[in-house]
Amino acid sequence: MNYAPPRRSDGTQQQFRHKLPWPKDKPFRILSIDGGGIKGVLPASILAELETRFLNGQSIANYFDMIAGTSTGGIIALALSKGTTAHQARDIYLERGRHIFPVHKGWKKIAQKLGWLFQIKHDQERLKNELLRVFQDKRLDDAEVRLVIPAFKGTHGEPWIYKTPHHPDFTKDRTEKMAHVALHTAAAPTFYASVENDGYTMVDGGLWANNPVMNALVDALTCYDLDPHQVRILSLGTGDTLLSTKGVKNGGLRKWISPAYLRGKLPLVFEVAVKAQSHNANGQAGLLVGKPNFLRLDAAEGSNPIEIDDVERACTELPTVARHVVEGSGHRIQEMFLQEEAVGFVKNTAA
Repeated sequence: MNYAPPRRSDGTQQQFRHKLPWPKDKPFRILSIDGGGIKGVLPASILAELETRFLNGQSIANYFDMIAGTSTGGIIALALSKGTTAHQARDIYLERGRHIFPVHKGWKKIAQKLGWLFQIKHDQERLKNELLRVFQDKRLDDAEVRLVIPAFKGTHGEPWIYKTPHHPDFTKDRTEKMAHVALHTAAAPTFYASVENDGYTMVDGGLWANNPVMNALVDALTCYDLDPHQVRILSLGTGDTLLSTKGVKNGGLRKWISPAYLRGKLPLVFEVAVKAQSHNANGQAGLLVGKPNFLRLDAAEGSNPIEIDDVERACTELPTVARHVVEGSGHRIQEMFLQEEAVGFVKNTAA
């Protein structure tokens, strides 16, 4: 019999969590960042624009009490938590994106996409080495802001959320290396192989929480003595794509599960699931905290969306899109989130 490690959910406590105090006159500010591969250029650029226009270049992470991120959003969240500015996080994508997602031309490009039918599309070692370069030996215990990073445990088929030790109940993840957490949350199926971790098989958190806003909100409300209306949320997308109406209406099995390989697209069923999860999460979060306390920023991509590994288009187009987004919403963001710095959290010191 093959050994299977225990379920992470086996350790779920069976009583109400003790809520830590939170000042009644102080908002709890959450930054949530969606997954989306190289399209992480968009949220990173939005945050970088905000740093330039309103914070004199200082890190925007100083103004949030919690940051949640899935996949590419998880990489940005982890980077911000260790003191990296959004400018520096954005430049990782702009300067190293072509190394992580090599741009092939001619017959090599066609061969790569055809080969995607039978094997993963990209070399995970490139991403892994880049994450090790960025995060080095930093661990979740080194984070300067509370983190919520979804992944998926393929061994038992259950959600997995990495968290900083910002509550006495959170003892499991503090020694996890940031580079490993980033690799786990970003192991997008078909693009990268799953990652083995102490007997567990880790896969991209986007499978169940590509938009992690509700993961963060639930964590905040169960860890701290908060009225929901004290919570303010800035939720950042990586591009709002239009679905194939023809495929949704009339598509058979081929339409729903077969990617258009030569165009590098994901299966329609995956696109629909990700979009539905995101809209539902945003709706639930807005209802709980109140619409005035919830701000979602994204960009409509129309009929020609940028694919999650299209480095050339992402790095060329999305910084400009981000500037337009901030021009339209920057002052509201400043009023809601950037009036005063967040107070650092007390880390649980339990082993």
